[in-house]
Amino acid sequence: MAQTPAVSPLAPKDGFPAMPELPGVRFASHQAGIRYQGRTDLLVLEMPAGTQAAGVLTTSKTRSAPVDWCAQALHKGRGRVLVVNAGNANAFTGVRGEASVARTVDAACSLFGCKASEVYVSSTGTIGEFLPDERITDALPLVKDKLDGKDWLSAAKAIMTTDTYPKGATRTAVINGVTVTLNGIAKGSGMIAPAMGTMLSYVFTDANIPADVLQALLKKGVDRSFNSITVDGDTSTSDTLLLFATGSAGNKEPKSADDKDLKDFKKKLFDLLLDLSHQVVRDGEGATKLVEIRVTGAASDRAARAIGLTIGNSPLVKTAVAGEDANWGRIVAAVGKAGEKADRDRLCIRIGGVEVASNGLAVPDYDETPVVAHMKGQEILFEVDVGVGKGKATVWTCDLTHGYIDINGSYRS
Repeated sequence: MAQTPAVSPLAPKDGFPAMPELPGVRFASHQAGIRYQGRTDLLVLEMPAGTQAAGVLTTSKTRSAPVDWCAQALHKGRGRVLVVNAGNANAFTGVRGEASVARTVDAACSLFGCKASEVYVSSTGTIGEFLPDERITDALPLVKDKLDGKDWLSAAKAIMTTDTYPKGATRTAVINGVTVTLNGIAKGSGMIAPAMGTMLSYVFTDANIPADVLQALLKKGVDRSFNSITVDGDTSTSDTLLLFATGSAGNKEPKSADDKDLKDFKKKLFDLLLDLSHQVVRDGEGATKLVEIRVTGAASDRAARAIGLTIGNSPLVKTAVAGEDANWGRIVAAVGKAGEKADRDRLCIRIGGVEVASNGLAVPDYDETPVVAHMKGQEILFEVDVGVGKGKATVWTCDLTHGYIDINGSYRS
């Protein structure tokens, strides 16, 4: 089996954050031996009765059996148990994959005394291999005996695949005078080009917020975070983001996502999602540089994001970044193929704040020295105005190095 690469040079300098306990939320990780040996690969999490649930899932037409199950469970908007395994995606496994999920759900219901619709299952790893779910169901009683609410770091580690570091974030917010906490974990490194989902990410809060309000907040927050990142342009079959609210903080229940009392919560939730999504890009397989792409002057915000993601997914742009080459012509080419309105003769491009192209032409005699210096850094900024409207968006990506080939060329070996 391929060796996990060294920790990404773009990893957060402060490491994994100190995350507080959430009343009633208990979890534990376990070595189930599903694919990996000598490491945890199973996470089980229990939440109190009455927990509200929301989620955003991959739109892939070949999505996995666990994603299908989560989509069904989300109709009820309640959550009690979450079971996540790493190493096997249980995707493209047909009726056997569906039966595997059903057995896992049944075992969780029996053990935790909850309804099937309150159990959520996620799997991540190799596609097309049958999941040995007996290793999960046999382990569930052992994991239940270990449940507590303290070790969020171990929880984040258990769901990793090619990740080089565990990803977590925490925030506090105030709702109608009551302080609430948000904790989130995520995994993702490759196969990152979300389409209405993330990779795997789970956010928990003690706030009292009904499921329909949670869903509206989550969808808006995902659009400007996880749906605005790309590593390699490949959307996973397993992308899942779930948000659970236990209600234990006891704040007054908001009636809608536009409730003025949710202003601070919304801000902190969006910030937490952005933090987690950036950690995923920073851990892009083989990545050495984080790239921020700000697009303005587009026909709409949606069009701006589409242009930004086209730039971010361009192998030519990404390899130029890896080679520290300020080849802005590749950005021009990416804008042209995005399929969105752009005025060639009004196109403007800045790299690291330096204007290199303006009104459809190279800036005469611009000083490339600061641009070259900027390209040698770890965080790169491209600003592109396409000159047709007021739409704007920011997306994030990373460079494309030989490390990506090394990781993915030997993923199953």
